[in-house]
Amino acid sequence: MMKRKGILLAGGLGSRLFPLTLGVNKHLLPVYDKPMVYYPLSVLMLAQIQDIMLISTPQDLPAFQRLLGDGSRFGVNLQYAAQASPRGIAESFLIAEPFLDDCSVTLILGDNLFYGQGLSPKLISAAQTHRGAKVFGYEVSSPEQFGVVEVDADGKAISIEEKPSDPRSALALTGLYFYDNDVIEIAKTVTPSQRGELEITSVNRQYLQRDQLSVEVLGRGYTWMDTGTADALVEATQFVQAIEHNQGFKVACLEEIAYRNRWITHQQLLQSAIPYAATPYATYLHQLADRGT
Repeated sequence: MMKRKGILLAGGLGSRLFPLTLGVNKHLLPVYDKPMVYYPLSVLMLAQIQDIMLISTPQDLPAFQRLLGDGSRFGVNLQYAAQASPRGIAESFLIAEPFLDDCSVTLILGDNLFYGQGLSPKLISAAQTHRGAKVFGYEVSSPEQFGVVEVDADGKAISIEEKPSDPRSALALTGLYFYDNDVIEIAKTVTPSQRGELEITSVNRQYLQRDQLSVEVLGRGYTWMDTGTADALVEATQFVQAIEHNQGFKVACLEEIAYRNRWITHQQLLQSAIPYAATPYATYLHQLADRGT
């Protein structure tokens, strides 16, 4: 089976969060008790993807490297690459081409949060699709603010629109995409949009024209948040806080996912708690190790 690699795109200016992001990359801002970037990274790990490239701005890459290192303490292989200027999501495939080699690829945007019972099996299943493309749709109340996908009864995409004034569907396209290796050559054919960016919608439309674009709809019981605005950042923090307080387990705890995936040992789990000193996060890791599950 063809290997799959992941791209985590954490670049951009974060202009929707100005002035918060004038001095710090938005993906390093806190969502409750963890940096924002932990949440999309956890999604790739839940999809059983271990080879991951994080793409960010040249000035911000050192901060991500300080935070995440080479990924070994999470059981993953993390590599880094720079996007010199915000030239669009689809440029990530061109930047990552040497890293991707002939592998399939999963791309997630760094400000996306996913949560729901049974999410991991859905992600693993999507990651095992090595022909064509699969995207995730989520029903929203104001689809005109998003890229919108229309699907038929079999989950095949019929149309894709970018922030339509009269949406044909309420299904917003989330920032999570699964592609075969053809995406690299497709991205090379994309021309800049009016705002000067290589749009991911252009990539998806090419798969749509090939009749190779399927949609996984996240229904009731699942939560998707784009945390790129101040209000969404607060809502995401309150959401994660409520789950962790009410249910007693952490959302997007990378060490826990690595341990449950058997990517790190019991001893490595205990060692991972040391840098966190006497924090609730360290206590959680110790409790996890004590339970042994």
